[in-house]
Amino acid sequence: MNQPASQSSPITRRNFLSSSGAVLGAATLGSLAVDRLAFAQSSDTLKVALIGCGGRGSGAAGQALNVPGTKLVAMADAFRDRLDGSLRNLKEAQGDKVDVPPDRQFVGLDGYKQAMALADVVILATPPGYRPFHFEEAVRQGKHIFMEKPVATDGPGIRRVLAAAEEAKRKNLKVGVGLQRHHQAGYLETIKRIHDGAIGDIHSIRVYWNDGGVWVNPRKEGQTEMEYQMRNWYYFVWLCGDHICEQHIHNLDVGNWIKNAYPVSCHGMGGRQVRTSKEYGEIFDHHAVEYRFADDSRMYSQCRHIRGAWSSVSEACVGTKGSADVSGYSIKAAGADPWRFRAAKQVDPYQQEHIDLFAAIRANTDYNEAFNGAKSTLTAIMGRMATYSGKEVKWEDALNSQINLAPDRIAWDATMKSLPLPDGSYPIAVPGKTIAV
Repeated sequence: MNQPASQSSPITRRNFLSSSGAVLGAATLGSLAVDRLAFAQSSDTLKVALIGCGGRGSGAAGQALNVPGTKLVAMADAFRDRLDGSLRNLKEAQGDKVDVPPDRQFVGLDGYKQAMALADVVILATPPGYRPFHFEEAVRQGKHIFMEKPVATDGPGIRRVLAAAEEAKRKNLKVGVGLQRHHQAGYLETIKRIHDGAIGDIHSIRVYWNDGGVWVNPRKEGQTEMEYQMRNWYYFVWLCGDHICEQHIHNLDVGNWIKNAYPVSCHGMGGRQVRTSKEYGEIFDHHAVEYRFADDSRMYSQCRHIRGAWSSVSEACVGTKGSADVSGYSIKAAGADPWRFRAAKQVDPYQQEHIDLFAAIRANTDYNEAFNGAKSTLTAIMGRMATYSGKEVKWEDALNSQINLAPDRIAWDATMKSLPLPDGSYPIAVPGKTIAV
């Protein structure tokens, strides 16, 4: 199955940032969600299809089914074992809200199209490298969409998502993206106060995702290279984008939200210091990036996958009148009492993002998070380009990059663009030598 890259003309930062979409940080439908959805009866049930049945996809499907008036009717995954495990767990948790008989279970690389055709709402939770063309297809079929982050892994993928987002807007389709902090009460209130001037003009932001890393699936006899890379998608850039994209996007997205803007350039450094063996594919184990915004303010970014080292998943910022521990929901400003967000109970933001999406569908309210999802994904991609190349990378260059990381066709026997060396290891980016843009 061939999925050609977008060949659209160069895009400037000005026309990219002017793309319309949901206001950053808006989760204004949350207070309406229960009232709007509680009336749903079997006659107006929204049918859901799950594309990508791993842990996050199964979690997203469960959260969608927690919303009244929803039913899971179709599932698709590249691997039978992933679909079967997800279906079993969802049935145990959701009972009759899961109605996916064998003829609505699609296994393989093309089954997503058939699954989408059976639903009103599709959940896209495959490895991120598949997101651009899955999103395109869902929009083509006229479906409402929830897609996990990141929404692409390279410049051509971002351009495809942007084009599909414009088409979704034209078709009045509702699109949610799994950047759940935009639906988290503590973040919403803290960043609202920052935008209202509580700490003055922001001149520096610090964002971290430093932790120990994730799973590895050993190579099995008889696997094609495509199957091996998909089973270990986290360690291959065309599928994952490196952990700066797959995980650190959350923190970078918060930094963009704080600034209500996107960076114009970045430079950084990174490499493989501890996770150097072949099972870790081709990604780095650490990245440190300095992003520059148009007003010359900075966002300082760190992400690391090294066990036993200092860990932090957090965001903070400093302004002309004070500072904010954004992930800690607290503000200190000159001449004002310290403030901290406190709530007796918060809705799980992973749940809230589905409540908000389905409320928008029911109420026919404008709702399209794909634009910000693409912009924050590009922020992460340009950071990876900077650390891999060792060069400064500008926003327009990252966006208009012609480097398409995916194989030329999507098939089990496809030739990967990154292939193992004789010792089973993979080529690794070398700053100062690698061309990443």
